[in-house]
Amino acid sequence: MEPILFKHTEIPDLDRLEVYVDHHGYAAFRRAITELQPQEVTQIVSDSGLAGRGGAGFPTGRKWSFIPKSVLPTYLVVNADESEPGAFKDRELMERNPHQLLEGVAIAAFAIGCQKAFIYIRGEFLYIGEILDAAVAEAYAAGYLGQNVFGSGYNIEIVVHRGAGAYICGEESALLDSLEGYRGFPRLRPPFPAIKGLYGQPTVINNVETIANVPHIVRNGADWYRSYGTDQSPGTKVCSISGPVNRPGNYEMNMGTTFRELLEDRAGGMREGKKLKAYIPGGASAPMLPGTEANIDISLSYEGYREAGSSFGSASFIIIPDDVCILRAQLSLSEFFAHESCGKCIPCREGTPWLAKTVRRIESGQGREEDLPLLLDICDNILGRSFCALGDFSTSNIVASVKYFYDEYEEHIRSQACPYAHQARAVA
Repeated sequence: MEPILFKHTEIPDLDRLEVYVDHHGYAAFRRAITELQPQEVTQIVSDSGLAGRGGAGFPTGRKWSFIPKSVLPTYLVVNADESEPGAFKDRELMERNPHQLLEGVAIAAFAIGCQKAFIYIRGEFLYIGEILDAAVAEAYAAGYLGQNVFGSGYNIEIVVHRGAGAYICGEESALLDSLEGYRGFPRLRPPFPAIKGLYGQPTVINNVETIANVPHIVRNGADWYRSYGTDQSPGTKVCSISGPVNRPGNYEMNMGTTFRELLEDRAGGMREGKKLKAYIPGGASAPMLPGTEANIDISLSYEGYREAGSSFGSASFIIIPDDVCILRAQLSLSEFFAHESCGKCIPCREGTPWLAKTVRRIESGQGREEDLPLLLDICDNILGRSFCALGDFSTSNIVASVKYFYDEYEEHIRSQACPYAHQARAVA
């Protein structure tokens, strides 16, 4: 089936308003605010089965329906921070087709009764932020944003806000703190953002890919969208794949196809001389899986990876080849989480550096017999006890790597050396 989000991305100058309009651009927004009621738009999105594409997979229409109708103002915030290791899909969607996102923002804002929306974009995405700024300016000048759009009486303002590059600000409540000008700390919930979010008002937070689907759903209908994917995971998913494959990049996949199709058909398979040892399907926060035939044939869907004991998450596939030490890969992940912990809670603030220190000791050949049970014990004391999910995420691949590659951990401890060390020196 043809792609949805990347359908027109090869058209020159698609980031310009006139080109986007020539390809049905803003037709769905016009229909929404001139022919439909806000609750009807929400119902269409709900019936489509669209789920959050940022990682959590929560039903989008249901999230919108949580907004109280009698409390004003309400806000829409688009999470364009995209700081998950291995994820680079949202930045390409914004770069290639910014008006697709802006139209989705405008429709979603109308559906929840919002007249001011924010796109929180990662500060390092400098030139993509400039592309968004230019697209917003074009839309205002043409009357697609602003006051009394299409003569409907509906007003919508969109603000592009730049973050400062903190992984924790991908967590929605920390993002709200940052957007308000504070340090990005996660908030205690309840109350949830739908009740008390930005500036203490009802707020919906969705990621870029989720919102980019909205114009297509409103224009073509819920049944059309459900013709893609599976019953439990309708639609398509943009999958980022990185590592030693022949064609790393972003590929829009029909939900329900397999990882094998992504790896071999789209990404061109492993590079010459490389074999698949393991892969992480949902960025650093998803448990890794060994590269067995069964795991290669997993369905690209939320239910497929849930049944396999991992998470589809943001569909950011990190490929680990057979000549890479699992402990070295794990050390990179553990050091990342230790660095990005905001420090608000003790389990994460103290536990993530402890995990990194222990993995580093084993990987460097100084591991002790008690280090393996120690690692799992630290994970057990972080999991479910940290203030937000960052702490939980830091344990995911520790537990998975010990489960699937226990022998490699043991070999490091038994030989007091990394068996891959000579390869590392050869590469250096």
